[in-house]
Amino acid sequence: MTPDQRVAELLATFDAPEMVVADLLCDRHPAEAVGFTVVEPDLSLVDVTYGELADRSRRFAAALVAQGVRPGDRVATLMGKSLDLVTAVLGIWRAGAVHVPLFTAFATPAIALRLAGADARLVVCDASQRGKLLPGEDLAADDVDWRVVVAGATARDVAQPDDLLLDELLDAADPAQAPVVTVDGGTEFVRLFTSGTTGTPKGVPIPVRALAAFVAYLEYGLDVREDDVYWNAADPGWAYGLYYGIAGPLAAGRRNILLQAGFSPATTWEVVQRLGVTNLAAAPTVYRSLRSSDVPVPEGLRLRRATSAGEPLNPDMVAWGERVLGAEIHDTYGQTELGMSIVNGWHDDVRQPVKAGSMGRPMPGWAAAVLRNDADEPAAPGEAGRVVIDLAGSPLMWFTGYVDAPDKTAERFSEDGRWYYTGDAGHVDEDGDYFFSSRDDDVIIMAGYRIGPFEIESVLVADDRVAEAAVVGVPDDLRGEVVEAFVVLAPGVESTPELAAELQHRVKTKLAAHLFPRTVHVVDELPKTPSGKIQRFHLRRARAAEIAAGA
Repeated sequence: MTPDQRVAELLATFDAPEMVVADLLCDRHPAEAVGFTVVEPDLSLVDVTYGELADRSRRFAAALVAQGVRPGDRVATLMGKSLDLVTAVLGIWRAGAVHVPLFTAFATPAIALRLAGADARLVVCDASQRGKLLPGEDLAADDVDWRVVVAGATARDVAQPDDLLLDELLDAADPAQAPVVTVDGGTEFVRLFTSGTTGTPKGVPIPVRALAAFVAYLEYGLDVREDDVYWNAADPGWAYGLYYGIAGPLAAGRRNILLQAGFSPATTWEVVQRLGVTNLAAAPTVYRSLRSSDVPVPEGLRLRRATSAGEPLNPDMVAWGERVLGAEIHDTYGQTELGMSIVNGWHDDVRQPVKAGSMGRPMPGWAAAVLRNDADEPAAPGEAGRVVIDLAGSPLMWFTGYVDAPDKTAERFSEDGRWYYTGDAGHVDEDGDYFFSSRDDDVIIMAGYRIGPFEIESVLVADDRVAEAAVVGVPDDLRGEVVEAFVVLAPGVESTPELAAELQHRVKTKLAAHLFPRTVHVVDELPKTPSGKIQRFHLRRARAAEIAAGA
């Protein structure tokens, strides 16, 4: 079967007029087949079969219906990688509801913003996350209009009087009462929020037909085969982990590994060795951390495929992967609105020699181009321009616009409907290989996470001592980029190390721990356009030059 034929087959499966999502993702697979291997915090292993997932998700779907959840309602999860998470997500889809993933590193304001934006009716959270949903300084009681389901062994210890407990719901529910909801390929089944690079985070409605694109990446980008031990190490609160660690493997009937322990090189090596991982997908930060760690590389690695996503991969990491892992690391490119679309594909039908610094070629089902900066015309090979998706040749393209944001949607598409503007800059060479050079917005990519400056700046200027703030990404050997902030203080406020530390702590507690600025620079003024718009690129370039000079 040719790649074009396979793309057509995937679209016929996942873009049909009448489908049942639970059947596509669970029920059609052999009940005895393992869907996930959960690695507990003590590194013990639990295999979960599709039969178990079917029973648990039917019970949760029945419980959701009993709570008044109807098809199209939004139900959020604030959970780590676990059996409970997969149970909740599959149950949400089985009930015909829309899953809203929330990253567990988010603080209360960031969570509340997304819950309000999704108009979520119910939130399923781990017991460790319950405190973030309590009314307080960052969440007015009048704004809490969702019900909470608490999961985990300590759920009863933290549950509030009106809360529901996941284990009790599952025990009491009758799986025979689970609904059978029929949808079509355009039905929304996930709503994932962008990073808020140019304003408040935007809701991306993900339709069922996107599953065709997710499976295509598993096959052509990652070359996940039936006998592979596949591990997508990304967090399911973000696109790469959700698309290719949860939804994609379920749609393809491929097992994934869910590690509940926190990341460390030692833990990563142990999981790779003990489970005999053969196909690893992770952010460049994971590979860089393994390379820089003094933890010895275990013997007997079985890796045949290693793939990177989330940020540009350092060219020297490709050779390191081949030398140490036994598989060169292939870089791939995508966005929340696309999934992965330009790849150094591993599948035999698309594999090409990897060029240093290249993010690859358009995947089957996708077409791309680089347009000139001053016109919607193709740039010459090697000429810097704007990376775009050619919609005329991209049958796997599923994004049609943001929720309730027509202006932002219009910015993404050309007037004639031919091009989708990624907002990233780069070039394509004469062979058709694409190279990422920069972003034409202010997004920061740190350790695979796309971070928008707007939310961080909003938290900083909400402090009475800060008059203005600008947040940028600066080069970092381990994470690719890290967040730094430039602040203009209010009159009479003195710049001290204590103030900088307090502002860092404020971002950690008001937004997310990983978003705090590693350095806070106090400046007299920020560079601006005549209309008053902050020119972050001036700050970014100046800091990059200082770092390059060793300052």
